[in-house]
Amino acid sequence: MLEVRELSLAFDDLVLADRLSFSLAAGKTHVIIGPNGTGKSSLLKTLFGDIQPQGGEVLFEHTRLTKSNLNPWRQQFGYMPQDIRLDVGLSALEVVLLGKMSALSLKLDDSLLEQALQALDAIGLLHLANRDVRTLSGGQCQMVLFAQALMRQPKILMLDEPVSALDLHFQQVLLNHLDQQTKAKHWVSLMILHDLNLAAQYADNLLVLKDGHLIAQGAPKDILYPELIDKVYGVKVDVQLDSLGAPFIRTRRPGHAAVHG
Repeated sequence: MLEVRELSLAFDDLVLADRLSFSLAAGKTHVIIGPNGTGKSSLLKTLFGDIQPQGGEVLFEHTRLTKSNLNPWRQQFGYMPQDIRLDVGLSALEVVLLGKMSALSLKLDDSLLEQALQALDAIGLLHLANRDVRTLSGGQCQMVLFAQALMRQPKILMLDEPVSALDLHFQQVLLNHLDQQTKAKHWVSLMILHDLNLAAQYADNLLVLKDGHLIAQGAPKDILYPELIDKVYGVKVDVQLDSLGAPFIRTRRPGHAAVHG
């Protein structure tokens, strides 16, 4: 379990976390939603140890994150930050291999090579293994970085807007694979999504952040009501359940009455 206790984080007058507390169970997909500028990405960086909070603590399996244990702490993570540019002369396969290695060597272990190929194959990108990543689309690069994060065999997987550049097909490929691996390998998986309908479909546990506070937490069907979305985003919506019982959110155009029936 990953635990956040009384976390406080601010930059100048901007409060991003005000004594924030929550816990994330293993084997579950946890999704953070909330308005732009509310500190979602900064929270992930804090959990990884890139940002030092003003107060509180972060623990995993009862071990507290400190400056002295930063390197072993990070070795437990597969972390995919937002907007990483792959401006390097490496193939997709080599980028994935870097998930297990600090640097590429002239001789690679056959089992390691096989793992990297399997990671690309699992997300439908095996045919791009030898392509220079500088020739790939933004969405393809995003998928390659996802495969790299998986190669780490993490205890904690954190993804910051992992589907922002993906089409519908690869959104589903990435999120389905994430969900399957999280449950099979008992990872703590935490990601930021802006698409509320994707969050509703894939989150086992949804965390709603605004102005440094945890506004709501729980299963999407239990908390994603029009009143909550209006409170957090200032947007009027209709919420219905889809055929699988997940909430489906549809925004209302300003000045148009809700349609019932």
